[in-house]
Amino acid sequence: MSNQSSAIPFSVLDLAPVLEGETPREALHHSAALARHVEQLGYTRFWLAEHHGMPGIASAATAVVIGSIAGATSTIRVGSGGVMLPNHSPLVIAEQFGTLDALYPGRIDLGLGRAPGSDQRTQRALRRSAESADNFPRDVQELRFLLDEADPGQVIRAVPGAGSHVPLWLLGSSTFSATLAAALGLPFAFAAHFAPDDLGDALAVYRSNFKPSAQLSKPYAMVCVTIVAAETDAEARHLFTSLQQAFISLRRGTPGLLQPPIDDIEDFAPPSQRAGVDHALRYAIVGSRETVENGIAELLKETGADELMVTAQIYDQAARRRSFEIVAGLPVFSSALEGALTR
Repeated sequence: MSNQSSAIPFSVLDLAPVLEGETPREALHHSAALARHVEQLGYTRFWLAEHHGMPGIASAATAVVIGSIAGATSTIRVGSGGVMLPNHSPLVIAEQFGTLDALYPGRIDLGLGRAPGSDQRTQRALRRSAESADNFPRDVQELRFLLDEADPGQVIRAVPGAGSHVPLWLLGSSTFSATLAAALGLPFAFAAHFAPDDLGDALAVYRSNFKPSAQLSKPYAMVCVTIVAAETDAEARHLFTSLQQAFISLRRGTPGLLQPPIDDIEDFAPPSQRAGVDHALRYAIVGSRETVENGIAELLKETGADELMVTAQIYDQAARRRSFEIVAGLPVFSSALEGALTR
């Protein structure tokens, strides 16, 4: 393992949450404001996730939102965490991200996942079949081919896109994408913010099987985790109830807008419903500066992550910005791009 005591890059995963009482328009404005804020704080990346049919998430058209965020900022890397590749033609994604790279050269990341990011009926509306995920390894290699230099006489090419070498990442919550990322020599990001069970196994598989590539000479692992930081532990736990409500509502089959925090999550759901959510969120770090600092130290000791990606579903936008400020003030936080995977 590495980076157990040294400063490492920190990045941001944003779901463009739609708040109760607001609209997607306002959610996207909040995302742009947050991106500018964390850029000033020294975060390395600002990624957005592809979800469909979710009332509380405004980033379904992920490439479009990435372009908007990149245009609203100047130095932070902007990308997808991720694009659900089986929903799309690799050629279309190569063109989209080739265009983004042409507009914002050297600042675009392309993280790829194989989950649908939707329910089964929405999958069908996306023209995705049950077998789409089986083609994920082939689609990743086709996409990488389209982003490489075009061969002489190559008929199918991405314009823009060919020769852009937009950095690819594989995202996952199991050993499947970890194994593929290792075989292809790509950086790997694990979604510990909602699927913690295979974190250790996936990182071990990735590191032990990694094969160097033109993009990456040695393994580079990023762990995504929820961090809610505030002035006190009690305040942070109060803010955290918005995310807990969202997870519980999703598991009830009634996803909705991000709700204001509540005084007692035990009044919102019985223990049987909270147990599964508590397990899914078991890597969440919630508390004061000291609590968060200790939680991050424990996570880095366990994982040896090369980079941490922070997500924070906080209803109050001032409190959300403050949470990222607290994390950026920790000794482990590195604002230097040197050592962070770019291109």
